[in-house]
Amino acid sequence: MTDLKKLTANLEKKGYIVRYFDTPQEAADYLDSRINGKTVAFGGSMTLKSMELYPKLSSHNQVVWHWEGGDLTDAMSTQVYLTSVNAVAETGELINIDGNGNRVASTAFGHQEVYFVAGTNKIAPDLDSALWRARNVAAPKRAQSMGRRTPCAVKADRCYDCQSPDRICRVLTVLWAPPLNHPHMEVILIGQELGM
Repeated sequence: MTDLKKLTANLEKKGYIVRYFDTPQEAADYLDSRINGKTVAFGGSMTLKSMELYPKLSSHNQVVWHWEGGDLTDAMSTQVYLTSVNAVAETGELINIDGNGNRVASTAFGHQEVYFVAGTNKIAPDLDSALWRARNVAAPKRAQSMGRRTPCAVKADRCYDCQSPDRICRVLTVLWAPPLNHPHMEVILIGQELGM
């Protein structure tokens, strides 16, 4: 059973701002009210897509998302970066796996504000469990959704640490805490399962 109080306390102790919302709509409304008149980039995220956040923020911000025809390099210089996580440990670590490295790089450096959005399905009890989830649950599901011909996508059961040219898990980050001198990092927790 997920302990949201423990997770929130541990994230705050590490230096993150934490907000909790019961529904994706409440979280989307919060982000829409918080981010205004800025340059914004989205990392590849089924969670954000399911929240329909892109059209909402695009109405009053300059938004870049490679899933909507934007360029990955343009996303590197925005004021705000939004993404999800592949896993978050109740002990306070944020885990992401990436193919190009754009998403994990942007979560660690270069933006004035970074928002991580996570549903309850992304929460694991500790760092080892979070790493396991990112590699053996999130990455195979994402590879399968992209039509990749990797062993994890074909068998849909676990990471095989393959050397396939279709491999999407090439870079992994663990944020133990916000990077030094980062002005604003916020974790948005949603009381429903979202994304992969």
